Amino acid sequence: MSATRPTGPRQPPQMRQAFLVDTARKRGVLVVSDVAAELGVSEMTIRRDLDELGRNGTLIRTHGGAMAPDGTATTPIDRDEPAFDARLRRNDEVKRRLALAAAELIGSRQTVALDVGSTTYRLAELLRERANLRFFTSSLRAASLLAIAKRDVHMPGGQVRGEEPSASGSTALEQFERFWFDVAFIGVSGMTADGLFDYSPDDSELKRLYLRRSSLKVVICDSSKFQRMSLVHVSDFSAIDTLVTDAPPPEDVAAALNAASVETRIVGPADTIGSGYEERKRYSP
Repeated sequence: MSATRPTGPRQPPQMRQAFLVDTARKRGVLVVSDVAAELGVSEMTIRRDLDELGRNGTLIRTHGGAMAPDGTATTPIDRDEPAFDARLRRNDEVKRRLALAAAELIGSRQTVALDVGSTTYRLAELLRERANLRFFTSSLRAASLLAIAKRDVHMPGGQVRGEEPSASGSTALEQFERFWFDVAFIGVSGMTADGLFDYSPDDSELKRLYLRRSSLKVVICDSSKFQRMSLVHVSDFSAIDTLVTDAPPPEDVAAALNAASVETRIVGPADTIGSGYEERKRYSP
C-alpha cells in the first residue's frame, strides 16, 4: 500500500519519511530539492529525514538526495561505473550514428563544449576533421584526440578523475564558469521521466555548468539508457533543448520531454544515415 502524501505545515516526521521511502521505491532516486517542493517543506527538513533513513539503512544517501536499496526500486539503478573501454564497445555502431547526427548541429566558427563519455568521445573523433571550431572539454581522451589533430581545444585544471579520465573539482568549475558556449553535448548514464542521471558527482557538476553556459544544450543518449538511473540526478528536461537518440523514448519519458519542449531527434538505421534520414519530433503523449 502506498504512503499518503503528508500535507500541511506540521507534517509528522513518520508520515514524511514513509512517503519518502515509498516514493524512492517507485522512482529509484530522490532529489532533495524536488521532494522538498513536492511536500512544501524546507530542503533542510528533507535532508534530515534522508540522513536518518540513511543511518538506519532504509534508504541509501547520495549526493543531493537518496536512492532505494538494491532490489526495492522499480527502475533499474546502475551503481557502479563500467570501465571506459567496455562502455565504448557497448552499442558502438549506434553511438557512431548518434555522433554523426549530433555533428550536424554544429555551425561554422562555433564554440563547442564536449562532455565526458563514450558517445561524446565518438563525436570528438568526427570533429577532428572540422576546422574553425573551438572546443572546451574536461575529458583528457577527447582533448588528446583534438589536440593531435591540431584543433583549438581547451581543458580546465583540477583533479584528474579515475579511469575516464577527466578533470574535475572546484578549480575546473571556476575556470569554465567564465566562458559561454554556442553548443554543449552532454552524455548521460541513464534517463527517466525525472530527467538525466550520471555516475559521478564531480562530472555531473561540469554537466550542469555546460547546461547553464550554453546556447544550445544537446543530450546524446542511446536507447539502452532509457528507464535507467544511477547515483546522481543531473537535471530535469527543462535544462536541455535537444535529445539525439536511436529509438522513440518510453511513453512517460516522451511526455516529460514534450512538456519541457525538448526536440527529440531519432537517428535512422545505418544504411539510411548517409542519405540524410532522421526523424525529428516533439512527442505528444
